[in-house]
Amino acid sequence: MFNHTTLIIIVTVIVSLLAWQNKALFNRLIFYPPAVSEGQWYRFVSHGFIHADSMHLLFNMFTLYFFGRAIEGLYQPFLAGYGFIVFYLLAIIVAMIPSYIKNKNSASYLSLGASGGVSAVLFAFILLAPWETLYLFAVVPIPAIVFAIAYVGYSIYSDKRGGSNINHMAHMWGGAFGVIATIALEPQVLPHFINALLSPNF
Repeated sequence: MFNHTTLIIIVTVIVSLLAWQNKALFNRLIFYPPAVSEGQWYRFVSHGFIHADSMHLLFNMFTLYFFGRAIEGLYQPFLAGYGFIVFYLLAIIVAMIPSYIKNKNSASYLSLGASGGVSAVLFAFILLAPWETLYLFAVVPIPAIVFAIAYVGYSIYSDKRGGSNINHMAHMWGGAFGVIATIALEPQVLPHFINALLSPNF
């Protein structure tokens, strides 16, 4: 069945492939604070549809495919059936705002990738099924809630340490948006999460 998760993946793959073949297009879509400050606000969204390389693209789309399909029905009743798409796009935007504020005057800062949106989807899934088994690197089994705690800790540590091309801050804020927005849209998710958390089913 064709769903909004699949639509997002198709668009992201096409735009990434086109950008790899066209450097000018790539440069127009990537998140670049000075350009944003000059009025190119579309970059808050467009950067989420291009990726650094095939592995970056594959990892994000692989994650989105499995977890997006699992949760998008929760958002279906909102915004005339387009709730999941809006949720995903807002996550990409919100996840980048702290990085923009921090690097607003930096001419050397660049960011790209769907990780903010994907993190929002992943953390929304964790709200629904905190003890579901995730497979780290597609091999190592780990409960979703344990992964979430480790993920947040690692993101905070790595962001403070610096020296990486990965935007850990966007990952963290994307995840936070996923949790807050999901609870705001469907408040019953919070007691469900607490009950599920207190009743692990191994």
